[in-house]
Amino acid sequence: RMWLWLGLVGQKLLFWGAASAVSLAGASLFLNLLQMVASYARKWQQMRPIPTIGRPYPLVGHALYMKPSGKEFFQQLIQYTEEYRHLPLLKLWLGPLPIVALYNAENVEVILNSSKQINKSSMYQFLEPWLGLGLLTSTGYKWRSRRKMLTPTFHFTILEDFLDIMNEQANILVHKLEKHVDQEAFNCFFYITLCALDIICETAMGKNIGAQSNEDSEYVRAVYRMSDVIFRRMKMPWLWLDLWYLMFKEGWEHKRCLKILHRFTNNVIAERVSEMKTDEEHRDADSNCAPSTMKRKAFLDLLLTVTDEEGNKLSHEDIREEVDTFMFEGHDTTAAAINWSLYLLGSHPEVQRKVDDELDEVFGKSDRPATSEDLKKLKYLECVIKETLRLFPSVPLFARSLSDDCEVAGFRVVKGTQAVIVPYALHRDPKYFPNPEEFRPERFFPENAQGRHPYAYVPFSAGPRNCIGQKFAIMEEKTILSCILRKLWVESNQKMEELGLAGELILRPTNGIWIKLKRRNADKA
Repeated sequence: RMWLWLGLVGQKLLFWGAASAVSLAGASLFLNLLQMVASYARKWQQMRPIPTIGRPYPLVGHALYMKPSGKEFFQQLIQYTEEYRHLPLLKLWLGPLPIVALYNAENVEVILNSSKQINKSSMYQFLEPWLGLGLLTSTGYKWRSRRKMLTPTFHFTILEDFLDIMNEQANILVHKLEKHVDQEAFNCFFYITLCALDIICETAMGKNIGAQSNEDSEYVRAVYRMSDVIFRRMKMPWLWLDLWYLMFKEGWEHKRCLKILHRFTNNVIAERVSEMKTDEEHRDADSNCAPSTMKRKAFLDLLLTVTDEEGNKLSHEDIREEVDTFMFEGHDTTAAAINWSLYLLGSHPEVQRKVDDELDEVFGKSDRPATSEDLKKLKYLECVIKETLRLFPSVPLFARSLSDDCEVAGFRVVKGTQAVIVPYALHRDPKYFPNPEEFRPERFFPENAQGRHPYAYVPFSAGPRNCIGQKFAIMEEKTILSCILRKLWVESNQKMEELGLAGELILRPTNGIWIKLKRRNADKA
């Protein structure tokens, strides 16, 4: 009987304990929800004076206003910034998250020039499964130490070593484009993108994937699909919870693409480490013999040898983070800039003739590869690239998460707000760029740029977290464009409204860039 009585008591104690645990968990959850609602209400009240769009819905805010497709969403964003350009900033609510859109140079400077406001937006967390906490997504001490460690790898003398790769891939591209000479208009966007992908793979990883020859690469498809699903998720608060996201088709697709991307990068890193060990063994065996496996140096090789202030090397995971970041940031952006340049040059033959004249001055009739000295002399072409990036910034918007309250244009913007900079609208401010829709490379002549607000033009961001790879990007764009334009003449009859601009992670034309090609000088006056 005693054992029976003890058993019953034990069962009751277990029941009471379980009931207490459930009650405690429920109370804790309720308390957390209450705190979230209180924080939401407090921020709502504090941010009330900032101008907003329409009437946001409770809890979901403006999320239901936002168009689902990249094309429709970007057109919506353009419409808002044009309609409210007279306002210094604009407030939106994405679920319980406050957002301020900035497209005025003086206000953009407040955020980008701050040494405190360096945290990337919480929206970037959706890139972390792919990129980890690399240079793009990290913050605080990790970002500062990683930036300091990696800056020397982007020194111009190191970038010069990549010029051979850029020339080789640009020549393959031109050979493919020549098949379209004197033919009907065609969409050149994918041609340029595959060339840029080959360049970044070989310069970042030392791996030639032959994307220009093999357009159906599993890795290539995974890169593009991953970009699309990440951007869609950013706009939909109901897909932010990881467990919930995996219940949807896009969540499973995200998981599948992630596996492909990481497997590829991990294999390349492992191959490179093995090759470096073999090279070292060969050097030890015979210092007079060049190792048979020696290849051109890539960013990956530099990452494998770089050390921090305490002499520590990067781990395998650290290296993969940075290689994946280079891959993500280093091909789509440059490809977009080159495509937009071809579109604008094809639409403005008078500008293309000036580029033509400059190419004659620098290269004459020679079809030799471009050198770093040649690229320095292509000053007008550089102005063309800069003006292209003004009209069509490769990254149409980027964001910071405010780590402290700050004042912007006399308004208090609270900690935790997402400050979204919109270069597409910023670069069209008539105060700094009269007749902003006109394509005029002369805007970037030194005498014309003098006195312009330094934050009126930020295609590579600005301040402490500016793009570490901007010299690499300009070098690649000059190399590819000069290679194309030394052999071919570009024509484009597409109107702006026919492009179908989509401001996703990258500014893309959903309808493509359609051009006609002729032999160079055929139409030159």
